[in-house]
Amino acid sequence: MLTVAGAGMAGLVAAARGRQLGVGVVALEKGDRPGGSMALSSCVVWRYRTLEEFRRECPGGEPELQALVLERLDDALAWLESLGAPVVERETGNPRTVGRRFEPRGLTEALVRAAGGVRLRTALDPAQEPPLVLATGGFAADLARRHGLLLRANPWSEGDGLTFARARGAAVTGDLEEFYGRNLPAPPARIAEDGFVALAQLYGRFALVLDESGQELAEEPVSWSEIELVQATARRPGGRAWYVVDGRALREWVRGRTVEEMVRAAETAGGEVRWAGSPGELGLPLPDSPRLREPPFAAVHVQAAVTHTIGGLRVDTLARVLDGAGAPIPGLYAAGADVGGISTGGYAGGLASALVLGLTAAESAAG
Repeated sequence: MLTVAGAGMAGLVAAARGRQLGVGVVALEKGDRPGGSMALSSCVVWRYRTLEEFRRECPGGEPELQALVLERLDDALAWLESLGAPVVERETGNPRTVGRRFEPRGLTEALVRAAGGVRLRTALDPAQEPPLVLATGGFAADLARRHGLLLRANPWSEGDGLTFARARGAAVTGDLEEFYGRNLPAPPARIAEDGFVALAQLYGRFALVLDESGQELAEEPVSWSEIELVQATARRPGGRAWYVVDGRALREWVRGRTVEEMVRAAETAGGEVRWAGSPGELGLPLPDSPRLREPPFAAVHVQAAVTHTIGGLRVDTLARVLDGAGAPIPGLYAAGADVGGISTGGYAGGLASALVLGLTAAESAAG
């Protein structure tokens, strides 16, 4: 019997594929619903077009794992569709990437059906015997709590898989403090799970980004993913910063919305948003900046939010968890955010690696 710990993208894929291959499978989920953080996302499953671009964007990652994601993703997407997962769009809207956008609830339901169901409110037993696929979602909740950041993920990703594997001699790879996330409106903003996508403040490239003391965070040019702004914000006291924009920036479009619409969304959620006719009226220690020339001016108080961790367990291209000497730990596999060494040093699609390694883990466990 193959046990799969976690029922997000990686765990559900592993359970569904294992069952498809004729393996007895039991899927466990610590939380009260399946889908993990995938169910809270925009559900775009994407890859870079070439390995060279993947390496350029994520230079610290393991080339072999990055190549595995690129080589397997297209067939893996077709496999998801074969299960009845509903596709919303067949393009990502980003010329750097290829992939598909799924409807998250429909994707979750299709995978649960294929997996034969999920045992909810059932945490990983520390004494669980192999074969076992670890897909517990990394340790985003633990990282956010330790650093006083917001959590932009399900609350059950507390590091159960990492703890289990390390107790058995597993090695880790990547920076365990590195994460993918977004800047969200800072408290007192009210952010429910259904606001994780809509409330992301994705216009750092058009903004003057300052910490609480007025020091600029952004280096020029800001990358397309803006992940470095989130990382820089997280390193400031309280993980907070200000995004300041002028009238020109407010008219810019990002992912189908104007910057003003994003700012208004932060305001509607109860975040601190200041409007003024001149920069000096915002009440912030602002440097003279060419970004602030045309009224009106707006300042949005933001806080870094963790979506998923980037460092994690070291695995090989068969999704086998490796020990400190680089040898596979018998019967132990990992997928999803429990795995490190894929997007280290940058940004890549977490759902893509979860899908590919979930399939790989099940196929390796099936022999």
